[in-house]
Amino acid sequence: EHFTEVIKNQEFLLLPGNEIAKLLSSDDINVPDEEAIFQALMMWVRHDLQKRQRDLGMLLSYIRLPLLPPQLLADLENSPMFVDDLECQKLLMEAMKYHLLPERRSMMQSPRTKPRKSTVGSLYAVGGMDATKGTTTIEKYDLRTNSWEQIGNMNGRRLQFGVAVIDNKLYIVGGRDGLKTSNTVECFNPITKVWTIMPPMSTHRHGLGVAMLEGPMYAVGGHDGWSYLNTVERWDPQARQWNYVASMSTPRSTVGVAALNSKLYAVGGRDGSSCLKSMECFDPHTNKWSMCAPMSKRRGGVGVATYNGFLYAVGGHDAPASNHCSRLSDCVERYDPKTDAWTTAAPLSVPRDAVGICPLGDKLYAVGGYDGHTYLDTVESYDAQNNEWTEEVPVNIGRAGACVVVVKLP
Repeated sequence: EHFTEVIKNQEFLLLPGNEIAKLLSSDDINVPDEEAIFQALMMWVRHDLQKRQRDLGMLLSYIRLPLLPPQLLADLENSPMFVDDLECQKLLMEAMKYHLLPERRSMMQSPRTKPRKSTVGSLYAVGGMDATKGTTTIEKYDLRTNSWEQIGNMNGRRLQFGVAVIDNKLYIVGGRDGLKTSNTVECFNPITKVWTIMPPMSTHRHGLGVAMLEGPMYAVGGHDGWSYLNTVERWDPQARQWNYVASMSTPRSTVGVAALNSKLYAVGGRDGSSCLKSMECFDPHTNKWSMCAPMSKRRGGVGVATYNGFLYAVGGHDAPASNHCSRLSDCVERYDPKTDAWTTAAPLSVPRDAVGICPLGDKLYAVGGYDGHTYLDTVESYDAQNNEWTEEVPVNIGRAGACVVVVKLP
């Protein structure tokens, strides 16, 4: 729990090698990042270099070197401690390849590429529709404690809004309160629990998609209370203002939006007459939208996230709720930007409309949603290595249309 304090003590430097190995191999050790553990090991080895040098290769195999910054790895290669140690050189080479060939990372998975629980941040599930016509609660999930706790409340009810994370703060964008559609933006600091009002969007929007791309935040499509929108606004955090960028080819409400490889993707949604299977992507450098390969199914209320270099589309519905043959989806598909093609992945354990989707650590989490009867409190996570979904700890309040994001706090 208090690893960073422990390593400041003389006793740490006197620990025997097998105790150090135990510490280094722990998934639950509480550190801000992998580098902290690496530096602790270096300190321990230098304390008695003659004796400890010979265990270095064995101990280094417990450090998740691929997760260290590439600059650090490059400097280590020529460091006197590593230069003549074949085992260490092999581990460094493995880590460098991981940085050099990001497109092969899915084939390079090992215990060393899996981030420790404390380094991946926490999931935040914000708001959503519940049995009381809309919850304002914010719940936070931590891998180390494996539990959800309520950490705050929004100011008043918001449904079908969007959330993005800028500088470890949650930006809550647009939505509706049950009557009116909103253009307001509020910012929540999870450390101080303080809310700040931010400049509003130019357009009132609910059912919009929100995502970060290279610094700015985008608010995409939605519905303004009268009509379905194809317009897109971009928040510039430096200038602290909203500006319009190019519009999509199609109006989309309850649209899924995510960033991947320097482009912004708008997936499915509803255009007023039907749910869409089409997808388009925005290039901020040309300020143009272009059509991509469509999904296999029409989906409104689709959960979308980037995970392992692919774009995942999860759950949703295939017709407006007023249409009695509307089917809710357990279908999961993933899009490969290199081939511009979708493939089907393992389905959810239950259909989830308006599901919150977000990667945490090495898994993709699906939070809540609506199954046709209930606002779900269940959570499941997808592991791409095994192509399977696993049940996780449920949220405290069942919710559909929650925004789920990850915050990596210091």
